[in-house]
Amino acid sequence: MESGSISLIVFFVIVVFILFSSFVTVQQGYIAVITVFGKYKRLLRPGLNMKIPIIESIYRRISIQNQSLELEFQAITQDQANVNFKAMLLFAVMDQAEETIKNVAFKFIDNRNLMQALTRTVEGAIRSYVANLKQSEILGLRSEIVVHIKEQLDPTLASWGYHLIDMQLNDITFDDIIIKSMAKVVASNNLKAAAENEGQALLITKTKTAEAEGNAIKIAAEAERQAAQLRGQGVALFRQEVARGILEAAKQMETINADMSVIMFSMWTESIKNFAEVGKGNIIFLDGSVEGMQKSFRQFMALSSKGLFDESGTTKSSSNTTSTPNA
Repeated sequence: MESGSISLIVFFVIVVFILFSSFVTVQQGYIAVITVFGKYKRLLRPGLNMKIPIIESIYRRISIQNQSLELEFQAITQDQANVNFKAMLLFAVMDQAEETIKNVAFKFIDNRNLMQALTRTVEGAIRSYVANLKQSEILGLRSEIVVHIKEQLDPTLASWGYHLIDMQLNDITFDDIIIKSMAKVVASNNLKAAAENEGQALLITKTKTAEAEGNAIKIAAEAERQAAQLRGQGVALFRQEVARGILEAAKQMETINADMSVIMFSMWTESIKNFAEVGKGNIIFLDGSVEGMQKSFRQFMALSSKGLFDESGTTKSSSNTTSTPNA
């Protein structure tokens, strides 16, 4: 009786175990791969699924979520400079098709081998590309490097059942000695550019100064020319007015039959007065003797007797003569 009860309990336990092992729960974001005695059979989607106990088994649960991988490695440029890279890869299973999931499940032994192969593939692609570049070109070709790696990596990942979503080169650094030398090159280039700019500024300043001085000289010369012309015109007008005044005075004196020496004497005294008033200390030698005055009168009378002035005040030639009075 007791042995029968034990057998019944054991049978009941086995039945319960088989019943519960027939149900399989697959988490969201995963797909389970079912094998029968080691051979692929089918896929189990997220949710509650059933499988044949003992015969069917879950070989692997494949994540269809995005996965990331951080890489740190070193490459050598064409001019033998060491470049340190820090990269981040974002990839995922290409799709949820059965052939794709089978490829992902059976291509690699485990996920560690997948990451190792992915890392070495990325490193090899970057190193082969960087080997054709110089150190001065690396920083400026960050985006080109990313595009090149994607082009090289996409076919390989597709053969594994994955696709590359994004790749970022987070950091590109050189050895300390190279960084210091690059800093010196940049500093020297900046000093050279500053010297060139300063020279250009000095050249422009001197050129503009010379142009300004030349323009000032031209303006001053033009102003002086115009002033001289105006002074000449003023002197000419003054002489014309003097001549016209003398002519009018001579006519009036001739009308009243007055002696011309009166006019000459008046001009002589006005000239001496003007010298005294506006001379400002200048020394002017005049012959103030009677003989000197008589000589000056005779010269004035000779000019008057020859009629050298017309009515407009300009000089002319005339044959009219008058007697010169005695002084």
